[in-house]
Amino acid sequence: MDVDAFLLTHRGTWDRLDQLIKKRRSLTGAEVDELVELYQRASTHLSMLRSASSDSLVTGRLSSLVARARSAVTGAHAPMTSTFIRFWTVSFPVVAYRTWRWWLATGVAFLVVVAVLAFWVAGNPEVQYAVGTPSEIDELVNHDVESYYSEHPAAAFALHVWLNNSWLAARCIAFAVLLGLPIPFLLLQNAANLGLIAGLMFPAGKGGLLLGLLIPHGLLELTAVFLAGAVGMRLGWSVIAPGDRPRGQVLAEQGRGVVAVAVGLVGVLLVSGLLEALVTPSPLPTFVRIAIGVIAELVFLSYVAYFGRRAAKAGETGDIEDAPDVIPTG
Repeated sequence: MDVDAFLLTHRGTWDRLDQLIKKRRSLTGAEVDELVELYQRASTHLSMLRSASSDSLVTGRLSSLVARARSAVTGAHAPMTSTFIRFWTVSFPVVAYRTWRWWLATGVAFLVVVAVLAFWVAGNPEVQYAVGTPSEIDELVNHDVESYYSEHPAAAFALHVWLNNSWLAARCIAFAVLLGLPIPFLLLQNAANLGLIAGLMFPAGKGGLLLGLLIPHGLLELTAVFLAGAVGMRLGWSVIAPGDRPRGQVLAEQGRGVVAVAVGLVGVLLVSGLLEALVTPSPLPTFVRIAIGVIAELVFLSYVAYFGRRAAKAGETGDIEDAPDVIPTG
């Protein structure tokens, strides 16, 4: 197919269809009939392009036009409940499931850094002295760490934690536009903070206290952060190595999937924030608080495994329905 000749021949039809879509709320009866006819023509043109041309940019733009025209013609939108259910049973879990190797690797690397740094700090008194004076370290170990979770009202603390963690996850995802390169440094900074605290708490005999404070909310919270970092780095990598598909198509598909993860993690981090505000500082026995955290983590992993695997088998990618083939351009 001569794409240039095809475009020259049908450009007027597509431009007219675009005009009718933009004024769809005030169309006359004749214009509605024209909209339907042009939508059918454009759909045929799209089918021809997809079968005969490898120009992903042209195909993507026409695909977007046809999707908008379909919406205008049918005038039907999925009910909010249907959209909500699809998001939590397909869009979010399938992206998390498809990237499980990335966030598992991210989590392992994070925990290795924490463990190495903790052992280094614990075994080197000179490093501890560089962190603070003995009285400052004593205050941190015996008061500050534990009081952090109980010195503010639960509701305000939950909101604060949720906003902080959501901001961290959002930055991990946003850094995908920089090929994901800043994400490891962001995660390394958080791993260093955790490793430093652990390196001070364990030598002081407060390791059990630290784990009892971190595990109830930290398992779910860190999993969410690992997932955010993983999808951000994976999106950045798709720019470098898109595989055998057009780079724009891969980037658009995965980019929209990343948006689904960003929205889904808001809910996940809300749960971890509530656990941190209500369960971590509660007077419940340590083993009960830890059990609650472990159960929350297992529920999330089971949710991703069940719904994500089911959606992946159905061919879902987490992309939106009727999605264009590439990122829209001006």
